[in-house]
Amino acid sequence: MTIVEEREAPSAAPPPRRINRLWALLRNSWRQLTSMRTALVLLFLLAVAAIPGSVFPQRAVSPERVDQYYTAHPQLAPWLQRLGGFEVYGSPWFAAIYLLLFTSLIGCVIPRLLDLVRALRTVPPEAPKRFDRLPQRAPEAVRPEDPAEVAEAVARLMRRRRFRTKVREQAGGGFTVAAEKGFLKEAGNLMFHFALLAVLIGVGFGHWYGWHGDRILVGGDQGFCNTVAQYDDSTLGPRIDPSDLPRFCLKLTDFTATYQSTGEPKTFEATVLAQEGDGPWVQHKFTVNHTLRLHHANVHLLGHGYAPVVRYTDRFGVSQTKVAAFLPIDQNQTAEGAIQFPDINIDPKTDKRDSGLQLGFEGRFLPTVAKDGSATSAFPAADDPALFLTAYRGDLGLDVGTPGSIYSLNQAQITSGDLKNISGQRPHELKVGQSWTLDDGTKLEFVGIQPFATLTIRYDPTQQMVLVGAVLGLIGLMLSLSMHRRRVWFRALPGPAESGGGTLLTSGGLPRTDYPGFSDEFKALVKAAEEGTP
Repeated sequence: MTIVEEREAPSAAPPPRRINRLWALLRNSWRQLTSMRTALVLLFLLAVAAIPGSVFPQRAVSPERVDQYYTAHPQLAPWLQRLGGFEVYGSPWFAAIYLLLFTSLIGCVIPRLLDLVRALRTVPPEAPKRFDRLPQRAPEAVRPEDPAEVAEAVARLMRRRRFRTKVREQAGGGFTVAAEKGFLKEAGNLMFHFALLAVLIGVGFGHWYGWHGDRILVGGDQGFCNTVAQYDDSTLGPRIDPSDLPRFCLKLTDFTATYQSTGEPKTFEATVLAQEGDGPWVQHKFTVNHTLRLHHANVHLLGHGYAPVVRYTDRFGVSQTKVAAFLPIDQNQTAEGAIQFPDINIDPKTDKRDSGLQLGFEGRFLPTVAKDGSATSAFPAADDPALFLTAYRGDLGLDVGTPGSIYSLNQAQITSGDLKNISGQRPHELKVGQSWTLDDGTKLEFVGIQPFATLTIRYDPTQQMVLVGAVLGLIGLMLSLSMHRRRVWFRALPGPAESGGGTLLTSGGLPRTDYPGFSDEFKALVKAAEEGTP
């Protein structure tokens, strides 16, 4: 007879220690990330990380200023470029802080929301056995009613005071009343954090799908249509293509500005004709504080200025009229600018242009010439306008393909001598209607002035979401700071028969948060419960 030994199958090997350690590390890391302290630290880091975006020029806002920074700091600028200093809000490290904060807030508020829901669905807890251990307590009081009636009366009193109430019967004929209040504090806290999440989401999607552009719109001009090429400066979100811009056109027909006697602006009002899509032209008036709202675009009025209208007649008798906006440099609308005539002096016989005979003017425009003859305007209104110009002849440098400003001449051309001063050291003064004959017999006339409006046109698809989030965040913050959670218990026991029965009423209170006014509130509740007043 053969005896066969049966061996038990080996049990599954316990998980390796490395896996346990890895799991513990991940669990602890998640707990640290989703703690309120970490969320506050990340919020502080996000604010600190945004500082370089205000200190250094940003490529998305002003590429020209970034190029100027490269010229001024040739050694530092390449390092800043590697670190994302010129594109702070799109850099990986800024996005990492942003996403970590977003994750931390979600991981922090979701469990707290579930805890709040469970607490709201749970009845107030049973009264503790010993009220003398509570921070607030009151000595026994006697009421003539039986314990059931007293407990019901106390419960009604607490409900009128908006307490969540639960009445429980105890052995021996006694009753307890548990009352709880102040859940709006935690609800407000959660509302604030969810509102912060909404703002973060809104800002992120607004950056992706929003756009904005700046434009100087001159009165009497042909206006402009909403294309990237017609903006003075524009920024499109990463998810926006130039073909996605809404179709509309604007024409400035009138601009009215009033001023205080000190020169302070009083009112600005722009009148425009707007055409959306293939629709009709519609007149609109808007001011600094009243935005012109179009479909998927808001037109904001930022300021205004003046654009001198000049006519130049070249040596062949051909006239050209230019309307050039001069940019204000002070409160009284003293403005600087340039007027360029690259396509002049074209020989009608050969139809050729000598680039060395191009003409440019640079100088100041004063809406009201000061009586002392200073180079600044005395008042912002165009009461006595004048142009002070310096003439340059030569190569304007416009044919090399390098982008430049239309508000100033190419200083490199002046420095190199390719563009020479032909008017002397002092600028030439022109009043409206006057003309200036240059050394070659050509003539420049100051025809008049046109007002211009400085507009910024924006679209943010999440603007309302951010606004609602900000309002709800303020409401939640006020609730969180003003509300206080507290619990109050009453115990109604049958009185001794030798004392005539009745009810012995004891009470105790516990503030769940720091609440200096709880003592007075507790005394008022106890007094109302003992006296049976509502």
